[in-house]
Parts: sequence; structure tokens; C-alpha cells
Amino acid sequence: MSDLTIGVFALQGDVREHLAALAACDVIARPVRRPAELDDVDALVIPGGESTTMSKLAIEFELFDPIAMRLADGMPAYGSCAGMIMLARDVLDGRPDQRSFGGIAMTVRRNAFGRQVDSFESSVVLDGLGEEPFHAVFIRAPWVEQVDEGVMVLGRVGGGGVTGDVPPAAAGRIVAVRQGNLLATSFHPEITGDLRVHRYFVELVRAAVEDRA
Repeated sequence: MSDLTIGVFALQGDVREHLAALAACDVIARPVRRPAELDDVDALVIPGGESTTMSKLAIEFELFDPIAMRLADGMPAYGSCAGMIMLARDVLDGRPDQRSFGGIAMTVRRNAFGRQVDSFESSVVLDGLGEEPFHAVFIRAPWVEQVDEGVMVLGRVGGGGVTGDVPPAAAGRIVAVRQGNLLATSFHPEITGDLRVHRYFVELVRAAVEDRA
């Protein structure tokens, strides 16, 4: 078992699936619901779910500011779907009272791919994760409209063999990014059984912890 401990924001979203994926990557995986639990982790996963609800609950449970401070201090984090929105600097089509942790210098559009009934699957080639396309599942997903210099685009939708009904506006949209210790995807790798994204994040965390040491 690794000596790395990675938390999963556990106030809302598909927490169990991320915990299982992280455990399968041989790290200690823990739910994070309180500031004290955040203190005990090396990194944080922000799962898919409902970004406006996540924002509200993070504030109510006094987690919002501690997470934002840890991110500003260099804590690695990975956000999937709603988690991508929570890590974005700018959010389009969000609620006026919605807040994000920021960290990644990008603009995302909430629910860009459509409603629940517009969910789809597509093969996406991800830089740094091998040549085999990743089977990506998009559920009320955001997409990235713009990134600043310094943000690495790891993947775009619409290539490598489509396995579902991709919305016409989706082709070429950015769906995976990395900036420093922060990683985000529009899709849900935690429900596919493919651990490559989580393993990529674990190695990112390991490198960050070693650098700080």
C-alpha cells in the first residue's frame, strides 16, 4: 500500500466510485467532509455531481475556504465533470451565487453538452495516457471554452472512434486539461473501470509530495 493519502470531496457526487478507483491504484483513499479531514490528505478529488450544490455545501460545511487555501498552496487536485467546474477560474451558465475554487486558468461552460438525456459516450485520446483511446462517459458535462497560457490541453472530444451520439457542437471541444498540480476532465473515468486517469493523477501527487519533501 502506498503512503499517499488522497481525499475525495464527499458532500455530494459520485464519491464511492472515486474512492474505489483510488484504492485500486494502491493509495489510501478517504472521504473529506470536514476541514480536519482535509488536513490529513496529500491531495483531493472533486467528483462529478451538481456543481451548484457542491458550492453551497462546501460553504455550509466550512470547507470552501480551506480547500481554496490548500489549492493555492499547491495541493494537487483532480476534478471530474462538476469537479472540473469547481476547479475553473471562470464558469459560464452558472448560478449567480455559485462559487468555484479556481486554480486552473480556464473558462468552462456548465452543462455545455446538454441535459441528462443528452448524455453520450466517445473515445478520447489523452496525452500522457498512452495511444489507446479512453472510453469517456459524458453526463450533463461541461466543456472548456478557453484556456490561458500554461494550461495543458490533454484531450478533445470527437476523435478515435465515437461510440454514441455526440452533439454536433461537441466536435473538437476541450475535455481534459492540466495546470501544474491540477487535473480536470469533463467526463467520468471513475465509472468505466479504466484506471489510467486515476493512475496519472496518483503519479502527479507522488511527484508533488516528493518535491515538497
